[in-house]
Amino acid sequence: MAQPAQDDIPEPDRVEGAPHPRQTARLFGHDRAEAEFLAAFTSGRLHHGWLITGPLGVGKATLAWRVARFLLATPPDGGLFAPPPPASLDIPAEHPVARRVAALSEGSLFLLRRAWDEKAKRLKTQITVEEVRRMKAFFSLSSADGGRRVAIVDPADEMNPSAANALLKLLEEPPAGVTILLVCHQPSRLLPTIRSRCRELRLTPLGASDMARALEAAGVEASDPAALAELAGGSAGEAIRIANLDGMKLYAALVGLLSGLPRLDRGKLVALADAASGRGAEAQFDLMLSLIDLFLARLARAGTLGRTPPEAAPGEAQLIARLAPDPQTARGWADLAQSLGNRARRGRAVNLDPAALLMDMVLRIDETAAQLAPR
Repeated sequence: MAQPAQDDIPEPDRVEGAPHPRQTARLFGHDRAEAEFLAAFTSGRLHHGWLITGPLGVGKATLAWRVARFLLATPPDGGLFAPPPPASLDIPAEHPVARRVAALSEGSLFLLRRAWDEKAKRLKTQITVEEVRRMKAFFSLSSADGGRRVAIVDPADEMNPSAANALLKLLEEPPAGVTILLVCHQPSRLLPTIRSRCRELRLTPLGASDMARALEAAGVEASDPAALAELAGGSAGEAIRIANLDGMKLYAALVGLLSGLPRLDRGKLVALADAASGRGAEAQFDLMLSLIDLFLARLARAGTLGRTPPEAAPGEAQLIARLAPDPQTARGWADLAQSLGNRARRGRAVNLDPAALLMDMVLRIDETAAQLAPR
């Protein structure tokens, strides 16, 4: 079988239902990170390696692409007749560099991400050393024009050890005029030596207003952006997934079902399990597993901190206050979250019936609520 056309290869760094970060012109909620990069740029002491960190889906890749467009479209300092320093990373969409970047045809940009596995006919599970070697060769071949060159590694978390060591060598002896942007969800997974050779830009979760603007820019409708931001943990990527899968409705149904704890309505349980695990509902099933884990985490956090979080579904605050009134019950819910997470992974590994797995998990929640209830 021939390798699929480039347009048919799935992009591992794309959120389903949203524009790719390279096609996202605006970035919301991260003015401080942008200002920090601009300050380094205008000072004339631009670091060669930048580590862009923060929770999954908050805009790290979007910032990396904005920086790449900016660097490649902004001419070097022209001395006496240089234009005033740039005030933002904005590059007009009609700019030739912006167009080439959007089309992945910019000759001074290298994108390092998981490659297509021709033998397995799927994307590789890791970024391999071969891809890093390709990047090194790209830097050597593109050095003749003397201009800036940029590489985006997305995400750096997915490099295998050999790839990480090869990238470290590039960071230790960076080619002239090269800026390497590492998108990273979990910096602790990187080699300490890689972290030490990069400057970090840390992005934080989005608030409700920034989330609403980000969703609007992505063409996603949300009837309650504040509740969606709360449920998504400030991650625009997760908010888009929840919105596109009608996750707010699913979470409201889950909260409604659990409101009966420790005496579940079995009919509602069966209906919810069927809705999230029917034929063609794999994405909804994965989301429901995430929502159960999220609810338990919110229970444990509320009991530990002694305060309920902003409500993400009708009746949630009252339910959380009742089920997790103190740190002792919080520990019980935290233990259950870990146990059910392991249970879900095992169930997926052996292809357990999705509806049966969901019902079993909710029944375990019901048993725990009975055990933790005041005597």
